[in-house]
This record gives sequence, structure tokens and C-alpha cells, in this order.
Amino acid sequence: MINIAVFVSGGGTNLQALLDAQDAGMLPHGRISLVLSSRDGVYALERAKNHGVPTVVVSRKAYPSSQAFDQAILDELEKNNIQLIVLAGFLSILGPELVARYDHRIINVHPSLIPSFCGAGFYGLKVHQAALDYGVKVTGATVHYVNEIPDGGEIILQKAVDVLPGDTPEILQKRVMEQAEWKLLPAAAELVCRRLSGENA
Repeated sequence: MINIAVFVSGGGTNLQALLDAQDAGMLPHGRISLVLSSRDGVYALERAKNHGVPTVVVSRKAYPSSQAFDQAILDELEKNNIQLIVLAGFLSILGPELVARYDHRIINVHPSLIPSFCGAGFYGLKVHQAALDYGVKVTGATVHYVNEIPDGGEIILQKAVDVLPGDTPEILQKRVMEQAEWKLLPAAAELVCRRLSGENA
């Protein structure tokens, strides 16, 4: 059983999708063992507590440097024997040492079909606004491995979502979450857990 840490910074809707998938038996090779938040008081921490999952807050502001911040995160991961990190709306950037230590063991969901509308500065509603501004007819979500380049890691899964007439960034964001992100993230987490367990994914 692979121990998973889910990293959050806000409401935790993607965390909820993972918890629901675990409850439904869709994560047989993994277990959500820790929820780590970059901010105190966010609703994602309540979601974790409601499921009996241990939580910890590691705030970048509390540390003098990004290296100290990364080390604090690594200490929590080691303490909880974490083997896979799932970024679920985590707004802090992980440093190169942490990324290297967890090579091919950090996954992230991004609300577009990478390589479109991704990279530094593309997050949240900005991604959907960019898709609408460009006039694409299809967008979607991507789960990828995290490396040192923002949204630059190897793609694990993608799912397309139609852009409809009259869409606003908020409407499109909700559709992409419901039709793609909340399905892809648990499926990708299970794929990677199977790989880490030594089974052919």
C-alpha cells in the first residue's frame, strides 16, 4: 500500500475527489495518509479531518528561505513515510531538491490540455480565461509528473472537455473540474501507486 500525501492550498475539491475515490475502492494500491496545506484555516483541512486523515500546515512565510521551506516539507514526508505526493491546488512552488528526491513520485493536475495554456503564471481562472480568449473549441485537464519546469513533466493522463457558447471562465472551470479533473486525478494516482507497488500499470 503506497502512502499518499495530498498537498492543498484552498477549498480542496480535488482532495475530495481523491477521498471519494478511496472510499469507493478506486485507490486499491494507495492510501491518503497525510494532507499538507500551505495555508491554515482552509476548507481542505476540514475535508481531511472529516475523513480521519492527519493534517499539517507548512507555510512558506514561516521559513526564511525556500530551502528551509522544502526541508520542513521533507521532514513531514519522512515522518509519515510518504511515497507519493499529489498536488491538488497547491500554490507554492516546490524546490529542485524536493522535486529530485521525489522524482516520478509527484503528480499534479492542470486545467488544460498541456502544452496549451500552461507554465508559469497559468493557474486557476487564468487558464480558462486564456482558453476562451484564444477561442479554442476543446479544452480539458492533464495529470502530469512534476519536474523542475512548471507544467513541464511527463503527461500521465488527459481528458478533453468541450468549450460551449456563452462559457465564462467560472462556468468552464466548473465543467473541467467535474468532467475531467475529478476523474483523472484519482485514476492517475492509482496508476502511479500500481507502478510504485511494482505491478505493471
